[in-house]
Amino acid sequence: FCGQVSNAVSSFVDSFVDFIVGGQILSKHAQSSANSFHPAAGAGGEARNHGGDSGMGIVTRIPAVERLVAIGDIHGDLAKTRESLRIAGVVDEDDRWIGGKTVVVQVGDVLDRGGQELKVLYLLERLKGEAQRHGGDLHIMNGNHEVMNIEGDFRYATKEALDEFSAWAQWYRRGQALKERCHGLGRQPDAFRNVRKSIPDGVRARYAALRPGGPISSRFLAHHPTILIVGSTVFAHGGILPSHLDYGLEKINAEVRDWIQGRKGRQAPGYLRGKDAVVWARQYSIPVESLCDCKLLDEVLTGISGASRMVVGHTIQAPFGINSACQNQVFRVDVGMSSGCANTAPEVLEIRHDTVVRVLS
Repeated sequence: FCGQVSNAVSSFVDSFVDFIVGGQILSKHAQSSANSFHPAAGAGGEARNHGGDSGMGIVTRIPAVERLVAIGDIHGDLAKTRESLRIAGVVDEDDRWIGGKTVVVQVGDVLDRGGQELKVLYLLERLKGEAQRHGGDLHIMNGNHEVMNIEGDFRYATKEALDEFSAWAQWYRRGQALKERCHGLGRQPDAFRNVRKSIPDGVRARYAALRPGGPISSRFLAHHPTILIVGSTVFAHGGILPSHLDYGLEKINAEVRDWIQGRKGRQAPGYLRGKDAVVWARQYSIPVESLCDCKLLDEVLTGISGASRMVVGHTIQAPFGINSACQNQVFRVDVGMSSGCANTAPEVLEIRHDTVVRVLS
């Protein structure tokens, strides 16, 4: 009997664990992503995800939309995330999507500095599904802190965040054990394979979950774009430089996905590392406008067909809030809202009909 209903059992277990860990029930598609984690020993200690579909493309460009909203760095602050979404007018008091066909782009850095990273990821993933069912969408991008954590750099992880991952590990293991008791599902993958037992529990859980091919990185982060273009607006966490254009924006998105899924080794690709990386660059985001490299920005925008502006995060703009530079060719949306950063009031950027831009607060 168990073998005949193995898929139903697996789905039920995943939903139960999702609700306990993230407080959300995710769509069947998101659950299938959870089931695609199949690690094998890999060079450098990564868990290679042979179950994911490397052919699943990351969207790099979508047409202009009637209403586009940009949200800056979140850094594990669930309350500020909810407040930002309400300011944007896309969720109600029960965190249900009411944004219709609005497209929301969160520019990365969901991880680090705050204690509710997983709950934020689960909330955004659930809202993405709801938005798509109403003709809208929600894109969560990868920032430098996602890259750091996938590489095992946890210097900005808080105690509360490590505790959250410890709790995830407990429920994840229980879920896997329940599946193994159902003979039709067979032996489940071990997310902790090749992870030293001597390191502290929270760090061990975080490493297992977020390393290349890990269950959280594969399920969530691997499907997030590093570069996104919506109509004439270009999004990147740090900024796009001519070298990134020369390499290829679609190629960057595809290779980052493959790296996160555990197909490209443990170390991030070069364009994700260093001061000129697409997730680390600050050439366009230093709050003093005279220090913004407008000539370089114009060169990049000219090199992207139809592009007229760039939206970046990464560099906290407090006390100025969301602002622009280079004659509105760049908008900087990291206001430092997380309680782990500047703890400022949230603001979001709204773009209507691909032309009219304003700040909502």
